[in-house]
Amino acid sequence: MRILLSQFRHTDDRLERRTIGSDDALIVQSANAGARSIVPMDVRASIDGIIHSPPGTDVDGLPSEYPNARALVRAGVGYDGLDLEAWGRNGTAVFNVPDYGTSEVADHAIGLMLALTRGVITYNDAIRADPTTGWTQGTAPAVRRLRDAVFGIVGLGRIGLATAIRARSFGMRIAFHDPYLPSGMEIAVGAQRCASLHELIAISDVVSIHAPSSEETCGLVGAEALAHAKSDLVLINTARGSIVDLDALHDALRTRRIMAAGLDVLPTEPADSTHPLIDAWRRGEDWVSGRLILTPHAAFYSPSSVIDMRVKSVKTVLQHLRNGDLSNCVNREFLVRRLA
Repeated sequence: MRILLSQFRHTDDRLERRTIGSDDALIVQSANAGARSIVPMDVRASIDGIIHSPPGTDVDGLPSEYPNARALVRAGVGYDGLDLEAWGRNGTAVFNVPDYGTSEVADHAIGLMLALTRGVITYNDAIRADPTTGWTQGTAPAVRRLRDAVFGIVGLGRIGLATAIRARSFGMRIAFHDPYLPSGMEIAVGAQRCASLHELIAISDVVSIHAPSSEETCGLVGAEALAHAKSDLVLINTARGSIVDLDALHDALRTRRIMAAGLDVLPTEPADSTHPLIDAWRRGEDWVSGRLILTPHAAFYSPSSVIDMRVKSVKTVLQHLRNGDLSNCVNREFLVRRLA
């Protein structure tokens, strides 16, 4: 059994080796310091399982160059960069790790909401700039009472539900839009179900996005959706950057169509400093001051979540190689079963 750590970004692989229980089973393609090694063709042909690190990308080479690979794990939740159909035709089951950072992402979404609606960063920056004149409560534009406000969720999956539970603890009312959930889910979780995104945005005081990246969700929150928003809406995105149309968000903030946004993910990462919204935020233009917070795709991160991600990735590969387990397989419809 040989497992490839594809475009591996961590400083060492001891955790993976301990989890596998064998040093000889692991092949490492390092991607540290922005450079990565090349996996030789003969090595590719010998690989039984792959653990792929960076989001939004595919493994180096064609699936056919890994003829013995029976399992490919995206070490994270998103798998939009992987060619699911091609890997399936190759007989390779593709998996994600959906549960390693649920708590962290939910906490981060709430943290972004609080930073805006309680003015935490704005107050801090004002006092740092001038401890005397900055000692005032009127500088944070998005501050409001959260009790009885509507917390709208786009995508009520694991993370969306975890975020809803946290928002409810602030006395907020929960609403959601998720066309893939069965009827009655709204009863089970005690939330208002909205038939459309427009309906959700129209009634929400805060909207938090927890949907996957796909053709269907690309640009989902754009000018048309934001046109239905309350003028004091706070938009939070800890899911995927492609879901929010950054041009539309720029226009909505500048024209005060909405109040504020907290973004952990962007369509281009790292942040594109030439984009009008990012540029205005960097230069501290008055119209965006206190109304936009950016974090570096860090919602998933804590030392504990990274350990979970790495260990769960290895265990997922091993479980499939040893007993054919397809839990968390994301390409079942394309998977061609191998002959024994």
